[in-house]
Amino acid sequence: MPQTTLHLHTAHTIDTVDPRIFGGFLEHLGRAVYDGLVDPDSAAPRGWVMDALRPLKMTAMRYPGGNFVSGYHWEDGVGPKDQRPTMRDLAWQSIEPNRFGTDEFMDVCRDMDWTPMMSVNLGTGTPEEARNWLEYCNGPAGTKYADMRVANGHADPHDIKLWCLGNEMDGPWQLGHVPADQYAIRAQQAAKMMRDFDPTIEMVACGSCTTGIASYLEWDRTVLEYLGDYADHISIHRYVGNDDGDTPRYLAVTDSIDAQIEATDALCKFVQARKKTKKRATICFDEWNIWYRERGGDGRQQFAPHLLEEIYNVEDMLVAAGFLMSFVRNADSVKIANIAQIVNVIAPVMTRGDELFRQTIYWPFEMMTTRRDGKALRVATDGPSYDAGKAGQVPVTDSAAILGDGTVSVFVANRDLSKPHEVAVDLAGASLASVESAEVVAGPDPQAANSFENPDQIIKRPLDGVAIKDGVATFELPPLSFAALTFKLA
Repeated sequence: MPQTTLHLHTAHTIDTVDPRIFGGFLEHLGRAVYDGLVDPDSAAPRGWVMDALRPLKMTAMRYPGGNFVSGYHWEDGVGPKDQRPTMRDLAWQSIEPNRFGTDEFMDVCRDMDWTPMMSVNLGTGTPEEARNWLEYCNGPAGTKYADMRVANGHADPHDIKLWCLGNEMDGPWQLGHVPADQYAIRAQQAAKMMRDFDPTIEMVACGSCTTGIASYLEWDRTVLEYLGDYADHISIHRYVGNDDGDTPRYLAVTDSIDAQIEATDALCKFVQARKKTKKRATICFDEWNIWYRERGGDGRQQFAPHLLEEIYNVEDMLVAAGFLMSFVRNADSVKIANIAQIVNVIAPVMTRGDELFRQTIYWPFEMMTTRRDGKALRVATDGPSYDAGKAGQVPVTDSAAILGDGTVSVFVANRDLSKPHEVAVDLAGASLASVESAEVVAGPDPQAANSFENPDQIIKRPLDGVAIKDGVATFELPPLSFAALTFKLA
């Protein structure tokens, strides 16, 4: 049986893992909001959907878009529901009744213990409109927009700290798309007014929305140099897929996620040095997922149309785990990340009427988010590799680790399609005393998936047979599997 050793040292830390890397994204798109998180008619939250999401312990929740936000005017979504206008959304060619808006979203955030992360409209909106929304959300009673919130039933400020300055403004598909220098001016105008109103907020500037766009990284440089210290974070996005049906190559895609993060972080350091400032923008990976099968985004002027409803399989599960492990490995630069999205639309949870099932990608998120507290450790891998085509030689195992309070959690994927692998965890600087918990999710083949008819084909299960001898833990990983283990330290 092939063997891999993961070498760790308690002194070789990267940085504290920011819990906000386990965030989500809720956009007015398809059935994500209506007929997903909330009832399509009343917009009342669906408790059974929220109960399915609770174990994911999501943190920063990005809202209301996405492409949607570049045509969205927040005042349409507040006040009495029967007086809100029904609008045509041009981003997804759908009908938006505005029954779910700022206050409804904040009610759900409080219930779910989500950290709200608002995106302002810098496409068709104005910097002043963004500032007014901030006043509505964070202002104490006594001024126009704060009093509007009070009149709508929320006497206390929502106190939202995370604000995104638009969405994918480098993309020609975006409403209000402009070149980098023009976006930078617009974003700086909004940022100044917003921070003048509330100096405690964090702001996310739009970075390159994909590695394949012509302006990749050059856009980011222009924006960061102009915004200066107004930019606490720079956003990056990434969607991946197995378009050519090459599973070994697809499972190696997470190496390129590391490369994208490292390139963006290098740019942030470059701008910091060039501007001679103590502040370095960090990364907000505020859209990530597998998305390649259901690309059609035309809602045909329907309300809550079925759009982008991907069904995820075992190979997708391993790639989702790879994204999360990459964020942990880059804990010094990635401070926020948002899986896109949370219900129905490229999501870990699917609904149909009053039914739901958890997709394969649900499980690595759940297994890692419950072990997220602590500092990321560097992992040195000693084991076999394989030829992943354009990706080159990559380790068969993909891994990350977090040093907690008296514990160490190890995450490892076996990308081998047919063979189990023995994995050893060799920790220096402390001694592994016992196994606190160990779980694994695996499938019979890369295409296996859950469904309404068979919702539990791919689920997490206990990982048995973990042994500790002379301070080294060993266990066997099935092919096409992901495991999360927590060890108590002596």
